[in-house]
Amino acid sequence: MTSIDSRMGPRGVNLAEQPLTVSEAEERIQQSCFTTGPAGRIGLELELLVGRTGDPSLKGSLSDGDYREFFEGLKSARVDGNLTLEPGGQFEFSSLPKDSLPEAIQSVHQSMALLRGRAAELGFALTGAGVDPFREPRRITQAPRYSAMEEYFRPWGQAGSIMMCSTASLQINIEAGTSDAEMRDRWDLLYALGPTLAATFANSSWFRGRRTGWKSKRLAAWLALDRSRTGVPYAEGQSDPAAAYTQWALDAPLMMLRRPHGSWKAPLGLTFRDWLLEGRTAVADLPPASLEDLQHHLSTLFPHVRPRGYFEVRYIDAQPGCWWAVPAAVIAALVSDRRIAEHARDICADSPTWEEAACFGLENPITAVAAVKLLTLAALQLQCNSATAVLAKQVEEYLERWTIQGRSPGDDHPSEWGKHIHGCAQESCVVGA
Repeated sequence: MTSIDSRMGPRGVNLAEQPLTVSEAEERIQQSCFTTGPAGRIGLELELLVGRTGDPSLKGSLSDGDYREFFEGLKSARVDGNLTLEPGGQFEFSSLPKDSLPEAIQSVHQSMALLRGRAAELGFALTGAGVDPFREPRRITQAPRYSAMEEYFRPWGQAGSIMMCSTASLQINIEAGTSDAEMRDRWDLLYALGPTLAATFANSSWFRGRRTGWKSKRLAAWLALDRSRTGVPYAEGQSDPAAAYTQWALDAPLMMLRRPHGSWKAPLGLTFRDWLLEGRTAVADLPPASLEDLQHHLSTLFPHVRPRGYFEVRYIDAQPGCWWAVPAAVIAALVSDRRIAEHARDICADSPTWEEAACFGLENPITAVAAVKLLTLAALQLQCNSATAVLAKQVEEYLERWTIQGRSPGDDHPSEWGKHIHGCAQESCVVGA
């Protein structure tokens, strides 16, 4: 899966460090963020909350040292992907992209089984929940990126600290498609499905020891933040999402400016386009904006679906146990066939707003009916291939456990998280373990 890269020009000049014009930036964004490729490739990013063994509901606190001990113990594990520790101590496993859904699921199952086992040996456990249910948000890293991010989001109140330090998601990365037409269709479809799927997999209703009134407090935190860099970056049905996203990205305010020393704070309200046009007049202590600066700026934009040469679906809460495989399989199935995609779009014709999905989840009867239809459609599509038949069964189990009941994992009380085994043949997962 692709991204903007550095290139060497004549006589060893690093083109990534050369000043950009607005037209060059527009070209780079469209070329790098919206790229066609093998349509079946998929990768997953699992964010998980860290607790002590025997504390599946995460009531007990951890010190900064505990998080460092945990991460040091796991980062040497030979897994098929990359590991990171997020600003609030959330643990993230990013898989390598695979050529098919079954390969991706198998790879992640194997890596997660290893990571859970290693964590248990250290006295820690990994829990799949969209928001930490009891512990206060606390930033454990002093990295300048996160200091600047915290400062930038301060005007939006507690939503910024919750998002940075208390939330965990499942991100599903799929190729944009094999043609410009398929790319546009997938982009529109992933946004059309978003509210219904966010409600279906909502798993963050508890925060600070009580129910919040939101089925997905994680999504609610994102919805409360700066709309110039989050949410939906285009009008549905636009004929050229790449062009629309490019303008949206250039007009987003700078969140931070990388400096070798000191604060990364950016001038208030300065957009990337402003910096390109004004150079040192806008930012006196730094060179004009470069390709590397553009790449960094794009990493500070957080739409519900982020184009990165592939499409990064960001609206799903972290899931308990190994149920993360279900939203991955559902999305992969619904985009895999044009006829299925059109049917899925029709099912979501009366979808809730993003705010309604985050607040009410499947308590909304229209959303609940659509959720059952979507997962049933995905299961039927998965059954058509012997390689994905086991995933079809897991989707059906998810339907029976939650969706058909008008519930999602967020409706479970945290005290229940350690009572049920959520597993399949490839990984034995105890919720919260």
